[in-house]
Amino acid sequence: MDELNAAAIAAPGLEVRVVERCGSTNHVLLALGRPDILLASEEQTAGRGRRGRRWHSPPGAGATFSVAKTITRPMRELPGLSLAAGVAAVRALRALGVTQAALKWPNDLVAGGAKLGGILVETRAGLNGTLAVIGVGINCRRDAALELRLRRRLASLDQFIGKAERNAVIGAIAQSLLEALARFETGGLGPLAREWERLDAHAGQRLRVRLADGRVLTGVARGLADDGGLRLQTRGGVRAVRSGRVVSSRPA
Repeated sequence: MDELNAAAIAAPGLEVRVVERCGSTNHVLLALGRPDILLASEEQTAGRGRRGRRWHSPPGAGATFSVAKTITRPMRELPGLSLAAGVAAVRALRALGVTQAALKWPNDLVAGGAKLGGILVETRAGLNGTLAVIGVGINCRRDAALELRLRRRLASLDQFIGKAERNAVIGAIAQSLLEALARFETGGLGPLAREWERLDAHAGQRLRVRLADGRVLTGVARGLADDGGLRLQTRGGVRAVRSGRVVSSRPA
């Protein structure tokens, strides 16, 4: 098994740190409160996804890391950060050979119809802007026991590019992420929205979306709203969903 090594993670402009084990790399960087740091961990014991869902990260099975950056865009634009980060991650994964890598609104990375990874962005207001911590988790090797426990198929890098060297994967995604964050800082989500739509695994498909209040909305995916919400063509017209998750999809 390849070991994480800070010196082997190429991320110019970031202080790279590696730990053997932590609760959550996002939580550690939020507590530290400093930008321009990348923290990777061999194992996360309290990793989280959106809405507090647990992110499973067995030792050495994935590439799990967080990047802290200062963002000065208005607070109302910050929900678009996870979409910008998704574009960066898929761009890097495709360059590494995972040609099937795509995005699932709002923050999942998918390949071959299964979840490959995810992104969690957390923010904290500061004196000179907002400290944004972008957490990324990528499955690097198949974990049949985890699939059995979750009762669903998962994607992993070893299914698409053989043995994935995790230091290289983290470095490639981190560099792509820095480029996307620079574009976001300059122009918000706008410059990245059309690219997100091109990478959308469900573009033009009929979706069932479970809203935050438990209701289910059905409609055809029509890209992103200006604020990053998911536009659905429903019987009553186009609606923008800003909090929810896609529970099923099929051709329209």
